[in-house]
Amino acid sequence: MKKVQELKHLNGTTLLMQGGLNPGLGLDYFVDLISTIHKEFPDIDIHSLSAPEIIYLAKIEKMSIRDVIKTLKDAGLKSIPGGGAEVLSPRVRGVISKGKCTTEEWLEVHQSAHELGMTTTATMMFGHLETIDDILYHLNLIRDLQDKTHGFTAFIPWTFQKGNTELDYVEPASSVYYLKILALSRLFLYNFKNIQASHVTQTMQIGTVALHYGANDLGSLMLEENVISSTDFKVRIPAITDMVNNIKKAGFIPARRDTYYNILEIYD
Repeated sequence: MKKVQELKHLNGTTLLMQGGLNPGLGLDYFVDLISTIHKEFPDIDIHSLSAPEIIYLAKIEKMSIRDVIKTLKDAGLKSIPGGGAEVLSPRVRGVISKGKCTTEEWLEVHQSAHELGMTTTATMMFGHLETIDDILYHLNLIRDLQDKTHGFTAFIPWTFQKGNTELDYVEPASSVYYLKILALSRLFLYNFKNIQASHVTQTMQIGTVALHYGANDLGSLMLEENVISSTDFKVRIPAITDMVNNIKKAGFIPARRDTYYNILEIYD
């Protein structure tokens, strides 16, 4: 609650929480957590719990995926992040994501959320063992689902970073390759309005270059980041002025948005 209060104090709008799969924490724990936050901070959008977490809750509670999401939504969950997708190719997932959740389960979580009136984001973590065919397979799946439900607010591609992983023998993708895939995503995903650049894995300099390759969003100014930071990659979390100034230098107009991509403030 102290962390959410800090978010509120800094005029933040979105709370993104994702974690591991803990057999000691059932659905009741998350209902209590989300409802408590929602009651105390009703104007903060709770954008939390990735597909693998929801799948795990459904399995340990012996409930359907839809019923788990409905229960969490009733508690105050507003939208679901795209984490856990990695590359939605069964071939790739069989190597890097064993036991996490299947391609079909990831898609079912997001489709169910959309059908319940919630929005979600789609992600892709690439630059490891995938081929371009695997990337196109991934993009085609989320494009087809978007055609059906129109529930994705954005697509966020980001690159694998080695360090403390079982894939440390893989050299991370270059920034040139990242920009190519981002540009491909903008062309392929005709039904996604927003493509987010990853300044977290690519630095702010490449993030703003990505605005010229099809991205229209630089993501959030995070108070805390614990995923990329656990690798060898040194994450630099910028201040608002840094992001605003970099966007202006790139020739664009900076704007602050909410979880649903409504513009809240424009920095002229």
